[in-house]
Amino acid sequence: MTNILKRMILCLVPLLITACATPTQYDYTAYRQSKPHSILVLPPLNNSPDIQATYSVLSTVSQPLAEAGYYVFPVALVDQTFKENGLLNPGEMHQAPLKKIREIFGADAALYITVTKYGGSYQLLSSDVVVAAQATLVDTRTGQLLWAGMASASDAEGNSNNGGLAGLLVTALVKQVINNVAGDKQSHRIARITSNRLFTPGPNGLLYGPRSPQYEQQQ
Repeated sequence: MTNILKRMILCLVPLLITACATPTQYDYTAYRQSKPHSILVLPPLNNSPDIQATYSVLSTVSQPLAEAGYYVFPVALVDQTFKENGLLNPGEMHQAPLKKIREIFGADAALYITVTKYGGSYQLLSSDVVVAAQATLVDTRTGQLLWAGMASASDAEGNSNNGGLAGLLVTALVKQVINNVAGDKQSHRIARITSNRLFTPGPNGLLYGPRSPQYEQQQ
């Protein structure tokens, strides 16, 4: 075997090991020890330019969390309670002490969400609605991080370009017209998909809660 061939093999081995490596499994140790029964969802921070993002995403979170087996505090009531206590926007709400949140609501865990993308993205050859968010679940008793994740969805998923450049232009034009007419409804539909992906238990996702029949079966 030549020296050049040996060097090539040595260079390729780390790449092959990396390619074959399995995805890192999320460490659920703290989550399993905490065993949260109830979750309080704080109104999401909005890092997108669309002012509708916070409350659109907030309204889509309760269903997947409840279906996962958790008691979810009514999000409208939580929002109103914060405002009545002088915390008028999500930025201020996210700074509220966990001890105070537990004292007022009695929640086992608090869910912090940040919307990173929301709404239409218009380019020459595409016009897509994208919603992306990230979230962290924190134990209100200890402040321990239990879980963190992120997800996104787009109305461009599953599209194919069988019509070439002309097809792309027509598709982009049609979608832009639809998005302009549908407006908030289309963005809200994509937000619901994003929330379902983010908060439905699965690989590296949330664990099932105690109200789920799969609670005792999960590993």
